Amino acid sequence: MLAAGLAFGTMVGAAQQTAPAAGIGAKAPNAVTPPAAGQAPAQAKTPLQLQSLDPSTRADPFPPVNPKYFTATTPTVATVDSYLHALLGWDANRIWRVEAIQKTAAPGVSKVIVYVSDRAANSKVQTAVFFITPDGKHALADTAVNPFGEKPYADISAMLKQRADGPFHGNGAKDLELVEFADLQCPHCKDAQAVMKRLVDDFPKAHIVYQNFPLTEIHPFAFKAAAFGVCAAKKSNDVFFTYAQAVYDTQGALTADTGDQTLKDAAAKAGLDPAATAACAATDATKGEVESSIKLAEDVGVTETPMIAINGRLLPLSIPYETLKSIIIFQAGLDGAGDAAVTAAGHGLIGR
Repeated sequence: MLAAGLAFGTMVGAAQQTAPAAGIGAKAPNAVTPPAAGQAPAQAKTPLQLQSLDPSTRADPFPPVNPKYFTATTPTVATVDSYLHALLGWDANRIWRVEAIQKTAAPGVSKVIVYVSDRAANSKVQTAVFFITPDGKHALADTAVNPFGEKPYADISAMLKQRADGPFHGNGAKDLELVEFADLQCPHCKDAQAVMKRLVDDFPKAHIVYQNFPLTEIHPFAFKAAAFGVCAAKKSNDVFFTYAQAVYDTQGALTADTGDQTLKDAAAKAGLDPAATAACAATDATKGEVESSIKLAEDVGVTETPMIAINGRLLPLSIPYETLKSIIIFQAGLDGAGDAAVTAAGHGLIGR
């Protein structure tokens, strides 16, 4: 996937490219066929700088833009640039050029071709191809459907700010909101708690939410564990997180023979009455809260656990921590939440 699995689609056609030096990017109107990787079509007349590259450090690695490869009126190069900046701008090394925005046989569907590389000498140029839906709100690549636009994560962010109601660490304000979608019976979610603890320490001004997403088809005790958690959270955030850690610590005992007792023991460790918590978890109201949390995860497009939404931007929690932290700081800057992205370690905002 683009940017090591962090963006919108699979990179194809990776190859070393050579082309005349030119500006990184151009805006051009009309085209009929996509450029072939490695070709250097005629330079567009009105270049649009997408991502600057100092020619003293590396010659322009991309073919110059040819106006004939731009037949679609939407999206504009500026919109695609903003989209790419939202996806890739956290990495100051990343450079790109939009090489084509074309009409397709499907009414209103546009095909976008982008070349991506980085500033290091001899870095390969990769090609990304994706399709924009007629409403301009989604990018399709391979099997993925991703939000698209100048601010691609804004709608998901707004939905989460309204509906993500799980227990949380940090600030009650949601200028920088990190929503973890997790399953208490998921081994990878257990491992991810170390990452979440680091985020809590590094971003004390963020609103960091735990949102239940039990994968009931593969984890038979996940839903009940989530229901116990809903009841624990009614006492306090701290009670919930103590309960959740106790479940993770004894995850192997969530079996048909010992699962119920394991959840009661975790409740007791959090200072709860085990029998009362079990009774609370069995109510229709509590089950409804778990179902609502599952529905939220599905509505925003969570496909696995654990995942984290950074002001609406969904990422797996398996990515390297420093990369994750850089993306959080960058996204906060895009959204005007820079103060919340100054970490406890004193790192400042990474901006454009």
